[in-house]
Amino acid sequence: MDIPRIFNITESAHCIHNPFTPEKLATLGEALRLEPGTRVLDLGSGSGEMLCTWARDFGIIGTGIDMSQLFSEQAKRRAEELNVADRVEFIHDDAAGSVADKKVGVAACLGATWIGGGVAGTINLLAKSLRTGGIILIGEPYWLKLPLTEEVAKGCQASSIADFLLLPELLASFANLEY
Repeated sequence: MDIPRIFNITESAHCIHNPFTPEKLATLGEALRLEPGTRVLDLGSGSGEMLCTWARDFGIIGTGIDMSQLFSEQAKRRAEELNVADRVEFIHDDAAGSVADKKVGVAACLGATWIGGGVAGTINLLAKSLRTGGIILIGEPYWLKLPLTEEVAKGCQASSIADFLLLPELLASFANLEY
């Protein structure tokens, strides 16, 4: 099992596989008020940068699951580089249907909600791993402006315009899910 080869080629040099910067990851960790020992599950963890840096900076304990063997290996190496391999675990597997063995304080899926069949399904999946009072963290692409044609959408790496919502619609969809 692995992701399509094109992603291994185009993203193998990326520490972060989403339009995020290390500074934004740090800010997000601060905003979540992560405390030492907080358990974090990351579905579609890529090269593990979020879990590794949060383990280093905030003392979290994390598990990342990604279907790319290459990215999972990179994540393990990154954990060694940052001396956090004793606090983070990376599993090469299909994250669809994955539920943490122990309840977590943060259940995350950034940029890979296809794992649960979309935002709603991914939120339902993450909720199964979440402890009472925990936080679900979703990162989802959205359109700033609708593409004029399907061809333009495909040029943006979407299979169709319908793949993503405009930001106001995406935010409204979260409200409809009662989260």
